Amino acid sequence: MPPVYRALLSSWLLALGLLAVVCPGSSALSVDDKEGRRHPTGHGSVLILGGGVAGVIAARTLHERGITNFKIVEARGELGGRLFSQTFGAPGREVTLEMGANWIQGTQTDDGPANPIWTLAQKHNLSTHFNDWFGSISTYDSTGAVDYLDVFNDAGDAYGELTVAAGARVDRSLVDGTARTGYSLIKSNARTPHAMASEYYQFDWEYAQTPEESSWIASSWGNNFTYNTDQGGFGDDNQMSLDQRGFKHFIQTEAAEFLQPHQVLLNATVRNITYSSSGVSVRLADGQTLKADYAICTFSLGVLQHDDVIFDPPLPGWKQEAIQSMVMATYTKIFLQFPEKFWFDSEMALYADLERGRYPVWQSLDHENFFPGSGIVFVTVTGDYSLRIEALSDETVQDEVMGVLRSMLPNVTVPDPVAFHFPRWASDPLYRGSYSNWPSSFFSQHHENLRATVDHRLWFAGEATSQKYFGFLHGAYYEGQDVGKKVAKCIKGPECDELKHVAEVTNAQPYII
Repeated sequence: MPPVYRALLSSWLLALGLLAVVCPGSSALSVDDKEGRRHPTGHGSVLILGGGVAGVIAARTLHERGITNFKIVEARGELGGRLFSQTFGAPGREVTLEMGANWIQGTQTDDGPANPIWTLAQKHNLSTHFNDWFGSISTYDSTGAVDYLDVFNDAGDAYGELTVAAGARVDRSLVDGTARTGYSLIKSNARTPHAMASEYYQFDWEYAQTPEESSWIASSWGNNFTYNTDQGGFGDDNQMSLDQRGFKHFIQTEAAEFLQPHQVLLNATVRNITYSSSGVSVRLADGQTLKADYAICTFSLGVLQHDDVIFDPPLPGWKQEAIQSMVMATYTKIFLQFPEKFWFDSEMALYADLERGRYPVWQSLDHENFFPGSGIVFVTVTGDYSLRIEALSDETVQDEVMGVLRSMLPNVTVPDPVAFHFPRWASDPLYRGSYSNWPSSFFSQHHENLRATVDHRLWFAGEATSQKYFGFLHGAYYEGQDVGKKVAKCIKGPECDELKHVAEVTNAQPYII
């Protein structure tokens, strides 16, 4: 987002206060649960369900407060969650690439606040490089290379106008709508392939869903709290992880500084969680049962939505409504390796197809800033298109991708790739998607309920529970830290500040039929 629009957006967000932003058309009955029954002071046990960033940081926070009776339960064979790296390439030309999270978005400006992920990356000597998303890009359509950078830049301006218009609605206490409504009201109508692709790059590539599926207001602050220094953000910089130990290295190394072997259980998939005001019991896929005074659930929103973990008793209606009202989006990187490079010299490329979202965003990894000589390029799809390709065979997807690449480069003899791969995030039962997105029907009270404690002992944390940083890696960090502090306070007593819930999310005005 251009700095001028970020500044305008920050002014109304700061004046209004975050919690009121998305719910001018709703009201709520609040319930504040602080009377929970507690164990003897200082002797509580905690199960941390999930070993991603939120889980590891929750564990570290407990450790820092002198609480060591905890265990991280992780389904995979290593810590990291959606920090998922994989070796890719033909024999002798392998490179470790990131299937999931790949960038530190917003780092630090001068002596301002630092993104905690950037701080950990520096601490653990993670290899990264700036990725020039907007200044190093080539444009294509089905006829080949076509310069439509003017349209591309106009799309950037339109996104900025979209955020300013959202702020004006908040000032007037108007209801939220979809980002598509916002685009229409500012007279930004992307109807040509070039305009649709450019809008996609500004919007879908960030949120992993279309403007029709996304909140106008929430998407307008989506990057603001990360990138806008006036709003306490970290700055415009981004850093792409190139580390051959994997992006996960920073969180695994951080965990190794305080975790003891008995505090981690790997290759352990949670199937059932039984909870009450006196404790929590967790049954694993292998039949093993674990018990504790508290549990911190850091499962992805998608896992909660798919009932991959069964709760007994079922989660209360207000919690289930919150879980089902947010959206787990999917962001898919499709990797190809060739004997040698034959494509664009810029870092990025944008392909405009007649069908919006069809293999649009390309990035060269065979670039001096990344992995020169690797012969690797990748293309990203999102949302429904990600779901579409997950249902296809690798061979079919490869054929489609190669058809696009050959249309982009009609004067080049494009060979078949020597290696091809893409992850299937939405169908993976450990994730069920890539990261959360905020739809227009999702009120702040819903989000409050997504975070809220259930029956005094069951807590929730992850990027989806972050109101300011949903969808971001640092959102998971802050949520793990916050819940870790609150659970530690409950254990140490005498106060226990549980996260309150809203009994009912209702309209400010009655329905008129």
